[in-house]
Amino acid sequence: MPVSSAYRPEPRFFDLGDEYGDAVRAADFPQATLRFRNDRAAGEVGLETLSDAEWIDHLGRFQLLPGQPGPIAMRYHGHQFRSYNPDLGDGRGFLAAQMRDASGRLLDLGTKGSGRTPWSRGADGRLTLKGGVREVLAASMLEAQGVPTSRAFSLIETGEALERGDEPSPTRSAVLVRLSHSHIRFGTFQRAAYFGRRDQIETLVEHIRTLYHPHVPAGDAPALLTAIVEASARLTARWIATGFVHGVLNTDNLNVTGESFDYGPWRFLPFYEPGFTAAYFDQTGLYAFARQPEAVFWNLTQLAGCLKLVADVEPLTEALNGFGAAYIRELRTAFLMRLGVKSLGEAADQRLLDATLALLREGGEALRWEPLFFDWFAGFSSSARALAGPRKALYQGEAIDAFRFALFEHEPDAPERLEHPVFARPEPEEMLIDEVEAIWTAIEASDDWAPFHDKLRRIEEARLAYSVAPAR
Repeated sequence: MPVSSAYRPEPRFFDLGDEYGDAVRAADFPQATLRFRNDRAAGEVGLETLSDAEWIDHLGRFQLLPGQPGPIAMRYHGHQFRSYNPDLGDGRGFLAAQMRDASGRLLDLGTKGSGRTPWSRGADGRLTLKGGVREVLAASMLEAQGVPTSRAFSLIETGEALERGDEPSPTRSAVLVRLSHSHIRFGTFQRAAYFGRRDQIETLVEHIRTLYHPHVPAGDAPALLTAIVEASARLTARWIATGFVHGVLNTDNLNVTGESFDYGPWRFLPFYEPGFTAAYFDQTGLYAFARQPEAVFWNLTQLAGCLKLVADVEPLTEALNGFGAAYIRELRTAFLMRLGVKSLGEAADQRLLDATLALLREGGEALRWEPLFFDWFAGFSSSARALAGPRKALYQGEAIDAFRFALFEHEPDAPERLEHPVFARPEPEEMLIDEVEAIWTAIEASDDWAPFHDKLRRIEEARLAYSVAPAR
């Protein structure tokens, strides 16, 4: 088995026992055509040396990787659009493997579309190829923009014709593998609390503390909640700064490491629109763009409620109430990062945040979200570029004056990043729905994967342009 020397298997979730998950087998698919493999991510966990045939064997047919005990469908409950559902769990996926990366982080290989499990609830356990393509695109774009996210690791077309009630059918099928820091959800705690299992809550606290938040003292559930609150605030702030709408912020779609995952009806904002929703079935706007902080906080309160089985209410409430301040702090940091400038202190950073949002509000549909950050990246170092670019007519008036004043107060952070060829282009890399649909149409109509791979190549160029190590 030609894994590299960097491969370090460590299947720790499996040690918890069969009360936390069920041993399962992957479906036997009629075909396995490799459509995407993330060799950069694979290199971090020692799997980049797999040939394409070996990749398909282990990430499409799910032959066991060395040192892995076999897939497990994780058990959890969850609130779905605020309605509690005790009949959940991994219904079309499983935890396939765990391993350490080069920095020592424990990472999961989790699947989507790998077949029926005890939690499938009568569904087929499959994933549409379109859904897989969309998740690869979303995860790649979010990573490029600095959002804590799972990464699409593999996409393999599986040769089945799927019937779906909410999209044209029959449609093509796929199995996706994602690389994530953890798949332990808020809903994992909810299941234990539902059954009154204090012992399981204690076990989960220690498991998560040890593996993901090692600075938390042993047995200190409020301190663990504080760590999860802060990680969740950081994630939410990065979504907002990126103009991202997750779409389905149920308690089974948020995890204990504050890493975004499971991309279904996601969208990126074309322009500032607080009530923008990603899911056609979100009729009330519960998970609209500007309500995402509220949604995440509500979910955190459900997690805190579970922890009452092992901790006093007062310290849990104190931990929970830290979300607001953490979110605002992280939002300032996220906007500074997106604009490529250094912090000047809380007051000045808040002025820049407020001025940026005011400009986006006033700009309306004419001022797209992503181009603003692209045009003015690194502050005054981009002034001439922005004022000579395709949106120069939009950059006038009181709102832009206030924005420029607040921006130019801040020193550019590693302005040498502007030397990257990406910033010589008139337009940034975006991920708006029309382009996503066009990429899928090319695949569906003529099996043309060139637009998909071209888009991923451009996203990677953008990631490299923005991620050149800034000076500190």
